[in-house]
Amino acid sequence: MNVSAEWIIPNSKYLQSFKVAKRAELSNVLHLSIMRTALYPGTFDPITYGHLDVLHRASRIFDKVIIAVARNEPKEPTFPLELRQRLVAENLKGYDNFEIQSFDGLVVDFANQLGAVALIRGLRAVSDFEYELQMAQMNRNLDDSIETLFLMPNEAYTFLSSRLIKQVAEYGGDVAKFVPPNAFQALKDYFPNLK
Repeated sequence: MNVSAEWIIPNSKYLQSFKVAKRAELSNVLHLSIMRTALYPGTFDPITYGHLDVLHRASRIFDKVIIAVARNEPKEPTFPLELRQRLVAENLKGYDNFEIQSFDGLVVDFANQLGAVALIRGLRAVSDFEYELQMAQMNRNLDDSIETLFLMPNEAYTFLSSRLIKQVAEYGGDVAKFVPPNAFQALKDYFPNLK
């Protein structure tokens, strides 16, 4: 079947006439014709297995996922931007649909610059929802062409946050099972009590 996406989208009656098998075929044609890019913004200070789980879920939905590592000076990150980017990159070796960039400013402006159609946000617990909902509504008011997609990580990671991991690491608690090995090493280098 040789049908262009430019012709199909405005002619929705044509879509309705397809049988189920033809719709699946058409979906494949559209998928190949339109690349969908999502932006996953965060501080990643450091990256956790929860972040990686959300990233892998997003990669099954979008053709390309851009990990946007925020400079975020007001939050006073523990690790410098370059290290946070490297920690993320080292955990995504072998994947071809991820890209890592840094940003400062409004996330919707950055998403527009990169051609992203959606923002990925991880929801760990009910306590995240109110804040994330406010952010999603503000982003929609700033630019309603960019959707926010909430993804829940595996239940093994729902309680994780970079902040909590750093608090435990500061007092020597075992956080190795919550972060990839390179992030654990960065934590050990920063927190002398961590073994």
